[in-house]
Amino acid sequence: MANESHLKGRANLVPTINVIDELNEYMTALNKNECKTYVSSNKCVFEGGVNAIEAMHTPRFLPTIRYSGFPNHELKLKVGCSIMLIRNIDHSSGLCDGMWLIITRLGDKVIEAKLLNSNNCVDKVFILRMTFTPLDVRLPFRFQKRQFSVMLSYAMTINKIQEQSLEHVRLLRKKSIFIHGQLYVAISRVRNKKGLKFLIAHDENTDKTENVVYPEVFRNIRQSFNIGYSLKLL
Repeated sequence: MANESHLKGRANLVPTINVIDELNEYMTALNKNECKTYVSSNKCVFEGGVNAIEAMHTPRFLPTIRYSGFPNHELKLKVGCSIMLIRNIDHSSGLCDGMWLIITRLGDKVIEAKLLNSNNCVDKVFILRMTFTPLDVRLPFRFQKRQFSVMLSYAMTINKIQEQSLEHVRLLRKKSIFIHGQLYVAISRVRNKKGLKFLIAHDENTDKTENVVYPEVFRNIRQSFNIGYSLKLL
């Protein structure tokens, strides 16, 4: 599991986050090194006094919140595990969002790791905990999470791997890929078709993905622009 040459340029992709934790836990279990668990600290951010909504979100509830771009409440890591940064830390050292690393040492307050897929001259880097605060104004309350800005990277979503080129991609499809363009993004991440593999594991008994098209959109366009000819949906 700590074979650096084997980990370089490889990714297991899934359409949604539902199965990521399951796959990452399975791959981590194959690593026989000692496991160290890092738990996040969470708190509500009160602005202008405590309101009723903020008061009901107890310290026991906050760790259960899964928010896009945030690390998990519990990070179970081992030396030799493959991880990915989910925040920009230091561009000069190559510590950017989406960078892959291999863990070389686990301390109580710091993670030592080695960069993968990088020509940066820095051999080892050190990762500290960061404070994460969601910026979405639609949330009924504000909270903060303090945790290491990493995630296990044996499995990840298709969106997370955009703009990267890999040697080997395995796509796990437990249900049909719905979002337009996701399948294209997943397939186009690999440089050679020999490095692309699909695992279809769902109950639909089909190896096809439906191209979801809403005819109403095209009809509205035609009516808006007074297009006289018919549009054939492919």
